[in-house]
Amino acid sequence: MIYLDGFLTSEEQAHLQSITKDTFSRSAVADNTGIQGQRQTRTSQSTSVVRDDIVRCIEERALLFQGFDTPRANLEPLQLVKYGKGERYHFHTDWFTNAAHASSAIGGNRQSSFFAYVSAENITGGGTNFPMVTPPHDARWCAFIDCDEPWENGVTFRPVVGNAVFWSNLLDDGTGDQRTLHAGLPVTSGSKLGMNIWTRQGPLSEDIRGKD
Repeated sequence: MIYLDGFLTSEEQAHLQSITKDTFSRSAVADNTGIQGQRQTRTSQSTSVVRDDIVRCIEERALLFQGFDTPRANLEPLQLVKYGKGERYHFHTDWFTNAAHASSAIGGNRQSSFFAYVSAENITGGGTNFPMVTPPHDARWCAFIDCDEPWENGVTFRPVVGNAVFWSNLLDDGTGDQRTLHAGLPVTSGSKLGMNIWTRQGPLSEDIRGKD
């Protein structure tokens, strides 16, 4: 897991908010059978980001961070997620346990994730909690993580605008890494806008990814 300070510029943050205005709808999540639907485990709103030159620049940054051999076709469309007061996403992993969602025909499983903070207006709560990750001891991290969180609760990243968290979802043998279990904690006041960048093991079709 890697914490990225300044992953998004202020101009990119404003642009993402502008091009996705009025496009959000209630977030969906798949059940154990693979059927997508609205669940009480995820109460945020989400939208896909239409690709333009600025969005391509963000995609390229994510690809270069992971290595020069990561094909652009392996990236899912960027997703923005909006959390208002009381909204949350219960504990989950980004990698799929259902084989239908990890089929090679749709790029395989999710190799890696970025979660970037696009905006946070008068927010309290709304951190991103990884219960199986040991938090750092250094007090300098308290600007980015919740140092008041009990040690046994793992690490909770604060929604610091412009910054991002990156992690690999899969172990070397291709199975999911249980340590990446995480949750979007409830927003107690204000609002939060985040961005998911997911990279698959293989290429996605143009029907899913859209045209470059």
